[in-house]
Amino acid sequence: MLNVFSLANGRLFQVEIESLAELAQCQPIWVDLENPSSEERRWVKQHFGLSIPEDAMDDDIEESARFFEEDNGELHIRSDFLIDDTDNPRAIRVAFILNEHNEALKSRGVLFSIHDEDVPVFRLLRMRARRMPGLIADAKDVLLMLFDADAEYCADTLETIYDELETVSRQVLAGDVNDNKAGEVLSAIARHEDMSGRIRRNVMDTRRAVSFMMRTRMLQPEQFEDARQILRDLDSLDSHTAFLFDKINFLMDATVGFININQNKIIKIFSVASVSLLPPTLVASSYGMNFAFMPELNWTYGYPLAIGLMVLSALVPMVYFRKRGWLK
Repeated sequence: MLNVFSLANGRLFQVEIESLAELAQCQPIWVDLENPSSEERRWVKQHFGLSIPEDAMDDDIEESARFFEEDNGELHIRSDFLIDDTDNPRAIRVAFILNEHNEALKSRGVLFSIHDEDVPVFRLLRMRARRMPGLIADAKDVLLMLFDADAEYCADTLETIYDELETVSRQVLAGDVNDNKAGEVLSAIARHEDMSGRIRRNVMDTRRAVSFMMRTRMLQPEQFEDARQILRDLDSLDSHTAFLFDKINFLMDATVGFININQNKIIKIFSVASVSLLPPTLVASSYGMNFAFMPELNWTYGYPLAIGLMVLSALVPMVYFRKRGWLK
C-alpha cells in the first residue's frame, strides 16, 4: 500500500495515488509504504530515483547498520515501533529514508517509511497533523513527530499497565488467593512484565534514533530543541518502567507465597493424618501377631477391645492437635 502525504495550509493530508502519473503530479513530504508491491516499488524508483533495499525490514540486521548516512546525503534509520495487541504484543521494524536533495521536492525533502503492517503511531501522527496546523513543516518534522508520538504511545501503554496492575493488586492483597485465582494472577503478571520489557526496549531504540539525528547536525535549532524534549520524555519513562518491574516482582512474590501457603495446608493435613494413624497401626500390628494365645479368639471382648484401643489411640493425637490449633 502506497500512502502519500503533502502539506496544505500547514496541515498534513493524504493524496490518493492510483498510478505513476498521479504520483508525479503531487509534491509529498512523506511517502509511507506499507507492505509495498513490486509495482509500487517501481513507481518510487522511477519518480524519486530511490531503490528500496531488500533487507529494509529484516530483524537480523547488524546494529551498526541501523543508523547511517549515504554519500549522496540520504539518511537511513531503522527503528522499532510498539504494537500493544492483547493477543500478540510485538514490535514492528520500520525503515526510514530521509532524502533532502530530491528533485521531485526541491524545498522540504521527502521522508520514506517502509514497513510490513500498519503501525498505530503512524495513525496517531496523521490524526494530529490534520487537527493541528503548523505542527509539521518539512520531512524532518515528520520523522521527529513520529518518534514523539512513539514516546506518547509507550506512555499510554504504561498507564494501561498501571491500571491493570491495580486490579491485580486488589486480588492479591485481598488474601483469598486459591490455585485458580493464583493462576490467573500469574498469567496477568507475566503479560504485563513482557509488555513492560518491550516498552523499555522500544524506548531505548527510539532514544538511539533521536540521538543519531542530533549527532548528524541535520536539525534546525527549533527541531534540535524538539529532539531534546523527546529525549527528556523518554528518560522519564525509564523510572516508570523500573517502578513497574518492582511492582510486578512484588506481586509475583506475594502470589507465589500464597501458593506455598495453600500447598503447606495440604501437606499439613497429610502430616496430621499420618501422625494420628500411627498409634492405631501399632495396636493393629500387635494384635495381628501369631501368638500361641490370641485374646481376640479366646476372649469375648477381644475384638471390641482391640478396635476401641485403635479408635482411642487415634482420637488422643487429634484432640492434642486441635488444642494446639494445628487443625485450623
